[in-house]
Amino acid sequence: MNKANPFPKLMRAFFYEWLVEQRNASVHTVRSYRDTWRLFLRFVAQRAKKTVAMITLADLTASEVAAFLRHTEQERGGTTGTRNCRLAAIRSFFNFVATRDPASIAQCVEILNVPVKRAPVSEPCYLEPAEVAAILAQPDRATIEGLRDHALLSFLYNSGARIQEALDLCPEMIRFDSPGCVRLTGKGRKERICPLWPETVLLLKKLLERQPRDLDKPLFVNRYGEPLSASGVRFKLAAYVKAAAKSEPSLRSKHVTPHSFRHATAIHLVSAGVDVTVIRSWLGHVSLDTTNHYARANLETKRKALEQVSPPVTAAHPPSWKRDASLLAWLDTL
Repeated sequence: MNKANPFPKLMRAFFYEWLVEQRNASVHTVRSYRDTWRLFLRFVAQRAKKTVAMITLADLTASEVAAFLRHTEQERGGTTGTRNCRLAAIRSFFNFVATRDPASIAQCVEILNVPVKRAPVSEPCYLEPAEVAAILAQPDRATIEGLRDHALLSFLYNSGARIQEALDLCPEMIRFDSPGCVRLTGKGRKERICPLWPETVLLLKKLLERQPRDLDKPLFVNRYGEPLSASGVRFKLAAYVKAAAKSEPSLRSKHVTPHSFRHATAIHLVSAGVDVTVIRSWLGHVSLDTTNHYARANLETKRKALEQVSPPVTAAHPPSWKRDASLLAWLDTL
């Protein structure tokens, strides 16, 4: 390794010593940071007309970071959220570099000062109960693949799980006896317990009967016995939504993803009058503000609240102070 170029050694130390050993970051965080740096290094190498192996720390300037973030949004079609996630991964590395290489502090500070981009907070796209039912009716449960898809989508709606939480589900995490529940591990490795409907438990039992799995192996797998990927689930879901739109035309104007079932769970719990603190625990939110976002987004709840407020009634006669001319005249003299 070239001693004049400390960048490869710093990158290795960042991932192995700091991110994994010291921070004990989850595998999802490590992979997210890895993907960001793959894209960033290729971008810098292309602009500098050199190979990735020849990149030095001096090549990674604040202007290169800003150009990469513009490229992420404008050319790759990433959202503002994606752009900010890329920036977070880059900032994390240069925070680490500032403690290991004092000579690069000025460069690190410039990069750390690249601002996070604000984005408008849009209302979450959620599914109405009839739309959920229409989508769940599409998989052919006579086949193992259709039974798996129906069980997975039903589980997403029942638990409000994130897609990766559902794909990591193993039989040992499920309580099949009454009352049924599931133990999920979410962001920050926080565990939570979610109740399961008897119908969902029965679906998971049937899937295990048709496709037995070890207690510690993922439940939802493809035809080769390998765990399903999130992209594979999105592909299958898109086909089911397209078919369901024939009976529920409102689905044609909605961008439905596996996360839409999580939104639907939250909105429907709010509609049912469940306390937001319970919903926060159910969904594994860190902040109650995140859960309150669903309460603000639920139009039906707002409509019910409005119905409890009487509309203003226009008085048949003007108030007495307006009818008393002498009082008005006296006020005019003040």
